[in-house]
Amino acid sequence: MFKSLDVFKAAHAMGKHAAARQTVVAQNMANADTPGYQARDIKPFQEIYQNDGGSGTMRATRAGHHGSSLEASDMTPGLSTAEVSPNGNSVSVEEEMLKAVEIKRQHDRSVAIYKSSMSVLRTAISR
Repeated sequence: MFKSLDVFKAAHAMGKHAAARQTVVAQNMANADTPGYQARDIKPFQEIYQNDGGSGTMRATRAGHHGSSLEASDMTPGLSTAEVSPNGNSVSVEEEMLKAVEIKRQHDRSVAIYKSSMSVLRTAISR
């Protein structure tokens, strides 16, 4: 009955994606005044998870990146719709703040899925 609990793998992958994306958004915000810096982002979770065959594994931006496996091909530079400033910087702090809110919601969703699944599992085991 409980040979493959894919819902836990999906929730875990969603949480790791949110963490990786938050790292990228934080880097963008930290470099908001750096001349020539191009804002980066990570492909949406759904796209990465589907391309991965739903195995729940992620790809890293660099070797040893927090134990994840998020590939550089999943990083897309210049996704920002903000205008490039005269010094060549494309970071919009307002856009990055909105992304941070979206990321928080994604993380909260992954935790809610995990908690709900644990509740169902506990109920099934206790009967």
